[in-house]
Amino acid sequence: MLLDPVRPVQLVVAGKSHPADDGGKALIQQIVKFADEADVRHRIVFLPDYDMSMARFLYWGCDVWLNNPLRPLEACGTSGMKSALNGGLNLSIRDGWWDEMYDGENGWAIPTADGITDDNRRDDLEAAALYELLEQAVLPKFYDRGEDGVPARWIEMVRHTLEQLGPKVLASRMVQDYTLGYYAPAAHSARAVSADGYHGAKDVASYRGRVEQAWRNVKVTRVDSEGLPDTPVIGAELSLRAIVDLGGMEPGAVVVQAVVGRVDEGEDLSDIRTTEMSHVGSEGGEHVYAGETRLPHSGAVGYTVRVLPRHHGLASDAELGLVSTP
Repeated sequence: MLLDPVRPVQLVVAGKSHPADDGGKALIQQIVKFADEADVRHRIVFLPDYDMSMARFLYWGCDVWLNNPLRPLEACGTSGMKSALNGGLNLSIRDGWWDEMYDGENGWAIPTADGITDDNRRDDLEAAALYELLEQAVLPKFYDRGEDGVPARWIEMVRHTLEQLGPKVLASRMVQDYTLGYYAPAAHSARAVSADGYHGAKDVASYRGRVEQAWRNVKVTRVDSEGLPDTPVIGAELSLRAIVDLGGMEPGAVVVQAVVGRVDEGEDLSDIRTTEMSHVGSEGGEHVYAGETRLPHSGAVGYTVRVLPRHHGLASDAELGLVSTP
């Protein structure tokens, strides 16, 4: 691809290895040696002493930002975000930020082989996938140009990236999310628990003591279902009825949820959907809950019912780390 007479690739490599990363140092040495070979030196260059001032120029002039970490070791990937803000298209393993924000139109996702335990085999598979993606998708789109010399489809992806991805990777968006989602609610909670001589804090502490003492006796003793077809289909309605022993607590102290998801051979659930069930009465000293939910998946589907503590002073139903299932 570097020497293709019709659709050549120009590589600019820059970066630093950690002082203790001997493997990284060796890799950079190989890149430098390869980039100095006479037949390819006009197509690949290694820039030493990479820093923020150098990165600025790379972002301005880069068409494709390549990042191929070993999934799931990518911490975040802010370099790719900055490239997107400058009109660059990302070509990366779906890890870190790219796993969240790749939408199929703002760049390309390199298939990962993270299930392979042999490191050399994994490298070979991911390298082959990268080369195929470059040859079959990236290069054709970049070099597909009209009579005016403009790669129209490429420009469409750049515009889409700037319009849809750009606003999501701004620091202002991050600060707004933290403020509205965390800082403001935390400040509200602090005021609530400290008011009236810390009445709210005392109420939460009292509730926690009662729940932790009673939880060993909280049990889902029976679950009945209706509506699950022999061959589950998406959208089919599943009705559940559960008998729950609350260990002497009142129904308002807990939340009972129906949990539906894919089920594997070990009967573990994944890709779950939860639906809150309603308290509909009592039966022999135990409590009856009922609810309906629609199947979110087709194929092998499983369900269960779980009980969690609930109090308005808790950050979430999972804060106390307590759950009861059949």
